[in-house]
Amino acid sequence: MSRPQERVGARSGPQHVVHLLSFDVEEYFQVEAAARSGVCRTDWQGFGKRLSPAVDRILQALADHQITSTFFVLGWVARHESDVVRRIADAGHEIASHGMEHRMLQHLTPDRFRKELLDSRSLLEDISGRPVVGYRAPTFSLTHETAWALDTLARAGYQYDSSAFPIHHDRYGVPDAPAGVHRAIGPEGGTVLEIPPLTLRLLGMNWPVGGGGYLRVLPVRVVGWALRNASRRGRTGLLYLHPWEVDHEQPNLPMPPATRARHRVGLRRTEAKLRWLLRRFQFTSINRCLDSLLEQATETYAYGRPQERV
Repeated sequence: MSRPQERVGARSGPQHVVHLLSFDVEEYFQVEAAARSGVCRTDWQGFGKRLSPAVDRILQALADHQITSTFFVLGWVARHESDVVRRIADAGHEIASHGMEHRMLQHLTPDRFRKELLDSRSLLEDISGRPVVGYRAPTFSLTHETAWALDTLARAGYQYDSSAFPIHHDRYGVPDAPAGVHRAIGPEGGTVLEIPPLTLRLLGMNWPVGGGGYLRVLPVRVVGWALRNASRRGRTGLLYLHPWEVDHEQPNLPMPPATRARHRVGLRRTEAKLRWLLRRFQFTSINRCLDSLLEQATETYAYGRPQERV
């Protein structure tokens, strides 16, 4: 049964803007930092799984505040921990795709990417019993160099993407892309609704505040300030987190000290920060407000062609 669409953004008014909340569902040993430190996919089965209790803590926090969210689920998780996916769906949350094996787009060919899109959607729809219409690339790896992925997403029938981060970063980022919801165009003309994470515009630059390590490092009131700033402008802000970020007791991974510190910083405070935000702001899942987001997407941006806006 279809769900009623929620209104987000400008037409809701600054006091009633509903923001978006999302989670990337993967095990702690599947992060890109672990892969760069030598943790191979063939090693994954040797690590103890810790995803289930972390997801349950998040589901409880969302239930406490009657909030619906979007969960971008890795296909590997759907294959090996299907009960986790089922519990998320049974709680009324949106299930979207995070690919199959957490490979950044630059490590995939268009054909391999299409197979990942189709395989992950098939797995997730079989488990959840609901259509999968959204995608997020591992490590926000949609860039000008991987813009071909937008054409593949459009051909595969996905309605929205959340893979581009409009910032400067050592691993990802499209700093000249729009900071708000927009229509993304691939090199071959494929068009997909793009929903980037929340940023804060200061000193002529977009600063990342929309979740993950940024939420763990920054005072939570900075994130709240950014959400209120978006609300005043009638814009929707998107936050993201990972279940492993509420699990401060996870084992240390074989990483260099600086990388390990970057991965673990602020883990003890993440759940408290999440609950602080849930008490003060309205959030919903992406699929519950797609029509409104499409209305909000008045800007079009051509990926693969830097600084070209249509």
